[in-house]
Amino acid sequence: MKKIALLFVSVILASATMAQTEEVRVQQFNLEDGLAIKGYDPVAYFTKNKAVEGKRKWKYKYEGVTYYFTDSTNRAIFTKSPKNYEPQYGGWCAYSISNLNEKEESDPETFKILNGKLYFFYHTVAINTLKKWNKNEERLKALGDINWTAMFR
Repeated sequence: MKKIALLFVSVILASATMAQTEEVRVQQFNLEDGLAIKGYDPVAYFTKNKAVEGKRKWKYKYEGVTYYFTDSTNRAIFTKSPKNYEPQYGGWCAYSISNLNEKEESDPETFKILNGKLYFFYHTVAINTLKKWNKNEERLKALGDINWTAMFR
């Protein structure tokens, strides 16, 4: 009986921890109604090297964050190793995280894959933060990693 009670308590604690982890992740990500990357397919950035809108039909929820995919193949690729395809800095503008230490909106069509990781940038007619990033990428990437970690301590 003690073993069953201990098992039950362990399951409850594990569930609470998982729910808390999902809640933290959702707060970290740039989401619209729980949807990441404004519905763009995260795998397509790597396989097609371009932004491609996903379809609701091929959605997948990973640790509280929902992604859309162009087809079942891309969804299957993502489900095998989501961490390889999720955007860095929660999909927020990488330049803003690194240079301003702030979470700012990003444009899913303005992106860069750096060392196998996906980064997004703010882009309007007047401002393209990817161009600014490219001028000092190594330093900004290092700052971004430090700032992102510090935001969630």
